[in-house]
Amino acid sequence: MAYSRDEQIILGEFGRRVRAARKAQGWTQEDLASEVGVDRTYIGGIERGERNLSLLNINRIAVALDENFDGLLPFRVKPRRSR
Repeated sequence: MAYSRDEQIILGEFGRRVRAARKAQGWTQEDLASEVGVDRTYIGGIERGERNLSLLNINRIAVALDENFDGLLPFRVKPRRSR
């Protein structure tokens, strides 16, 4: 699926925040994947802004990293209306 520019910004920013929180824990992608119960390539895709996660997986990542949602999603991108 092709994402709009706004959606790419959201996914990219979320991925950067996950990477920063993971590195702050001193974890590898494999460490985080093990804690969350997913494959390492899934974490890599998230960090590169290639994955559109489910709410449940966002929660699993937040719990594993000891982060609140607002630590991973403290931003909003107001979608542009197309005409």
